[in-house]
Parts: sequence; structure tokens; C-alpha cells
Amino acid sequence: MRRFLLIGYSLCSIFALASAQDINSQVVLQNIAIGSCNRQEAPQVIWPEVLKTNPDLWIWLGDNIYGDSEDMDVIKAKYDKQKNNSAYRELLKQVPVIGIWDDHDYGKNDAGQEFSQKVASRDLMFDFLDVPKQSPAWERKGGYQSYTYGSGNKKVKILLLDARYFRGNLDKKDRIYVKNLEGTVLGEEQWQWLENELTNSDAAIHILASGIQFIADQHPFEKWDNFPKERQRLLDLLVKTQPKNAFFLSGDRHISEIAQLDVPGYGRFYDFTSSGMTHSYSSSTESNTHRVSKLITEKSFGVIKIDWSKPNPIVALEMRGVNGELLDKPVVLFGDN
Repeated sequence: MRRFLLIGYSLCSIFALASAQDINSQVVLQNIAIGSCNRQEAPQVIWPEVLKTNPDLWIWLGDNIYGDSEDMDVIKAKYDKQKNNSAYRELLKQVPVIGIWDDHDYGKNDAGQEFSQKVASRDLMFDFLDVPKQSPAWERKGGYQSYTYGSGNKKVKILLLDARYFRGNLDKKDRIYVKNLEGTVLGEEQWQWLENELTNSDAAIHILASGIQFIADQHPFEKWDNFPKERQRLLDLLVKTQPKNAFFLSGDRHISEIAQLDVPGYGRFYDFTSSGMTHSYSSSTESNTHRVSKLITEKSFGVIKIDWSKPNPIVALEMRGVNGELLDKPVVLFGDN
């Protein structure tokens, strides 16, 4: 079955004629595995457990390597080390992989539009992810991408947002970020692309993702809430375009959690943060009034399970540990919620 899915992906990932759309696949997604914060030199013990969940797709959510250099030869060597890891290569043999970056694979901690090597770094990320050269994503500035899987009433659209390439400056005061009230996260071109992707979309499920958290607004680290105007713009876009069954994915934090926000005019919106594949923030006790799961402070990955048996699909979010164990009860979205 897994071999069939991989072949199906290779043959059916045909590039859409519409300029905004990147890749279409006829594969119906039932299990999606996700994760972030992965040191390429650290033991890669989590991949066998990922494979045991029988994923139809893996999504990287940033810090896919720890590059941290303006020397692109260094970044490439670290990507090569990760890609040549035997456990990760086994995943690549069996499961399609897509993803977006965060800061450490971008090349500099907490960096934004000012990073001097962002153009070359983007190309190295796309090479690592094997983004096909025919994809329109290569023609755009930045690393944002669009993927559609399935057909008919079993279609999932995945929008990977680049929160680095265009992101405005952030200043710190007393080691805490000062909110940038006018700066951008996505940049105007990416905003227009995102609106086009969401407008009149016929997908049954919409997954948006970026490296940094979208809903959390209490911790002092990087997050969309450091740019409150941009955060509100995305909420307003949900209300305007009304995408069916939309939720968010994020990484970055070395913790895992699921947060919920009630959006007037749209409904419940979730952010599934899955972070800490090779290392985690084990001493974290931080508050998040939006959290609807446990705060997971051990190494983990995430699984998104989709049940298509109902008229409105049921989506269950799972946080799993390095031995594959459930770290909390699944959080169920949509169909039964």
C-alpha cells in the first residue's frame, strides 16, 4: 500500500495550470505526520515511530536542520547530513515530504527580511525538500507553497506560509520582544497569493502552517502576536474567504500543544504546535489561556488523522513521543466537535 501511495504521488503530482497553485495530487490523505526542531547531528530516533503511524505525508514545520550560518556551503552540508541519515532516508523511500522553514534553517536565529543570504538559502531549502523544478514556487520570492491532495469531497489544501523572508524587524526590551505594530509577517505579495488560494477554494479541509505560533499570545518569544496587525489580517481573511475546516500548524517552540481561538464570523480555529523532535524545552511551565491540550515538554511529533466517513470530515490531532506513545488524548476537530 505504501509503495502504491508513493508511486501515485509521483505520477499524480501534476503541476496545475493556474499560476497560484503549485502541486495537485490525487492521493486521499488520511494520516499526516508533522514535526519541527530537528538537529541534524543529534540521534534521529523518532523516524521509525513516525513510519509506524503509516503516514500519507510528512510536513516539516521549520528548524528542519540547525544551519545558523551565512555561509551557504555550511547550510548545504547540514542539509546533506540530514538527508543522508539512514532513518530519514527510510522515510523518504516511503512517504512524500513537504515543508517550510523557520529561523535556524533559514540561517540566523530569529531573523527576518534583513538576512543577507535569504535568496540562496531558499533555494537550498527547496532542494532539500525536492520541490520539483517545474513548481511555480521556484518562480516566487520566498518559500511559500501550495499543495492540494485528493479530489471531490475528499480534498485537502495545504498552504505553507513563509514567516521569515518578508518579516519585518523585531526589537527587544529587557530581553522581551517589543510588538511591531505596523510591520509585516508575510509581505504583500504573499498576502495576495494567500487570499487567492483561499477565495472560492473547494477543498473540504484547509491546513495553514508557518514556523512560528499563530494563536499563542502570552509567551515572550517569537509569534504572530508580535505583529498584531498581521495576526488580525489573517483572522479577517478567514472571515472574508470562509475556507472550510481550516486550522493552523506551527513549530519553533520545543514544546507541543494545541490551542483554540473563537473567531467571530468564522468559528473555532486551532493551532497545532508540534515541536521538539531531537530536543525539547523540558522545564517549560508557560501559560497559554488558549490551550486545549496538555503542555508537552518532551520530544515529540504530531499526527493528523482524517476520517472521511461523515459528510463533514472528522480531524483528530495527536501528539506522540519518541516511542510512539500518545502523550495526551487526541483533540477532535470539526465533524464530531
